[in-house]
Amino acid sequence: MKVLLIGSGGREHALAWKIAQSPKLTTLYAAPGNPGIAEEATIVGLDTEDHTAVLDFCREQAIDFVVVGPEAPLVAGLADVLRAASIPVFGPSAAAAQLEGSKGFTKDLCARYGIPTGAYERFTAAEPAKAYIREQGAPIVIKADGLAAGKGVTVAMTVEEALAAIDDCFAGAFGSAGAEVVVEAYLDGEEASFFCLCDGKTVLPLGSAQDHKRVGDGDTGPNTGGMGAYSPAPVMTQEMVERTMKEIIEPTVRGMAESGHPFTGVFFAGLMITEKGPELIEYNVRFGDPECQVLMMRLTSDLLPLLYAAATGTLDGLKAEWRDEAALTVVMASRGYPGAYEKNTPIDSLPKASAKTKVFHAGTAMKGGRLVATGGRVLNVTAMGRTVGEAKSAAYAALKGVSWENGFYRADIGWRAVERET
Repeated sequence: MKVLLIGSGGREHALAWKIAQSPKLTTLYAAPGNPGIAEEATIVGLDTEDHTAVLDFCREQAIDFVVVGPEAPLVAGLADVLRAASIPVFGPSAAAAQLEGSKGFTKDLCARYGIPTGAYERFTAAEPAKAYIREQGAPIVIKADGLAAGKGVTVAMTVEEALAAIDDCFAGAFGSAGAEVVVEAYLDGEEASFFCLCDGKTVLPLGSAQDHKRVGDGDTGPNTGGMGAYSPAPVMTQEMVERTMKEIIEPTVRGMAESGHPFTGVFFAGLMITEKGPELIEYNVRFGDPECQVLMMRLTSDLLPLLYAAATGTLDGLKAEWRDEAALTVVMASRGYPGAYEKNTPIDSLPKASAKTKVFHAGTAMKGGRLVATGGRVLNVTAMGRTVGEAKSAAYAALKGVSWENGFYRADIGWRAVERET
């Protein structure tokens, strides 16, 4: 099978690394890729926003299957263009990708199908939103409706903070993503990420992970795209998995099919485990980043046929096999992230990969023969262990092999799970 992988981040490096292990693979191409992905795939200089160029490349190279890593091309309809040309593609249609592309769309779906989630209202102007916030009080959550690269959410602990977040959205801080705002109830509990493959009808549960969104130790500071993750998440017990499937995932699959937008690809359900049970915070329509990295470390099954089955309606009867061990990843980011940061700072050395450790590239490039940091989140130092505590120790030990002066990281990734172990 000749495969084209779309994307350039840590998630895509993890997918490339896993797909490259498949005996069913003949050639793996990646666009635009990164230096880590280049170790697993042939990098192609494609503008992935130019859907016609992607389609032309697929035809020229007789690509059998396209795997779309990030959300933006899916929301923009790349999967529709490829499917119309009879090229199998992993990822939902633009209509189905609204589950991530519009927070309001997902909230309305939850209301229609009785899916547990926080109470909410949608607003297209600042003053009514502010009046609602003053009426509800804090804590309260403000979300830009559209795609904002993980930065459009404010968990406001005071009314003043919430009002400022409304001003940010309508002042254009998140571009067109903030033209509409969802204001929703604050959910108290423990967050978890839950992943399933779906082919439009059949759902295959994959696994759980827990991300660390805030930039600082002890879950302090502003939200980021994720500073580290581990898998599995102990809070996702077998009972919680079964409830999540029955109360959240299955009604979503049914609802999307009934609305004429059957969902194919991966469901990434961001959950809050409250006193009442699992409640949906949001859906993403692609693998999480950095959750994908820890999931791929634990997956023993061949990933490629699982993705292909999801894309072609043939998931029924398939299973995914997993290592019993835990995996943990620590994100190394550029100083200043999630605010302004210096680009093109040199990374002088990386630790060697082993059977239990791997560094995934997220925001790197080669400039003048040197590896440099080009993004906010730059490296994902990942390790396995019998427990989350062991995986944490191994990941932080591997971090010492990174020589990059402009990098920083959280020192406490996995703290909730490690506390449970003691």
